[in-house]
Amino acid sequence: MEIEALGRELRSRRAAAGRTIASVAADAGLSVPYIANLENGRGNPTLAALAALSRALGAGLSITLDGAALPGEPEPPLPASLIAFARTPRFAAETTLLRDAGLTGARARLLQAMAAMAALSPRPLTDLDWHRLLDAAVLISRPA
Repeated sequence: MEIEALGRELRSRRAAAGRTIASVAADAGLSVPYIANLENGRGNPTLAALAALSRALGAGLSITLDGAALPGEPEPPLPASLIAFARTPRFAAETTLLRDAGLTGARARLLQAMAAMAALSPRPLTDLDWHRLLDAAVLISRPA
């Protein structure tokens, strides 16, 4: 993985978790500028730093040397409009309800699902589109 792609992935996961660079830095035992540089596609992280970051973000870390692709497709990056939508009171309320209903990692899982749906669209999604996707997610996640 190239450093630019790694930076996008780190930022996407941090944003999906609703975390600041400072909170991730504190949990990982790394400096804020170090993480900011990585998120901006600069630097050369050590394996120890990547392991600490993955733990702080609640993610796994896989390394392969054979050149084979890892199972599954990569998660799509979060669009800026989705990140903005995730800061709305409605999104916060719905993710709280999903979490309270027992969905672990509700916020991050919902953001990744919505980003995956957005990847199917030939155009950028609007605020109304994000509301519709949230409606669909809430409806299908309710008990029968």
